[in-house]
Amino acid sequence: MTNQIDDWHKLGSYDTNLQGELHANLLRNNGITVSVQTLSGIPGMNSGAVLWVQTDDLAQAKRILASIDTTMASHDEGLN
Repeated sequence: MTNQIDDWHKLGSYDTNLQGELHANLLRNNGITVSVQTLSGIPGMNSGAVLWVQTDDLAQAKRILASIDTTMASHDEGLN
């Protein structure tokens, strides 16, 4: 049995809080527990975020985030 309290690993950093929350929600929707650490203690300050996941979920979380299509080409085809 592992100590779940100290078993968190940094998954990634994001430039804005919104990006971090969007990726965290995607992982949560896939059954992964995510902790979001905002980089500013001031409410409303959009300074970025860091996502943390448990060791057991790290590989699956990386696969899910790697599968995100970041290009707009597939989305632009329907606009013509």
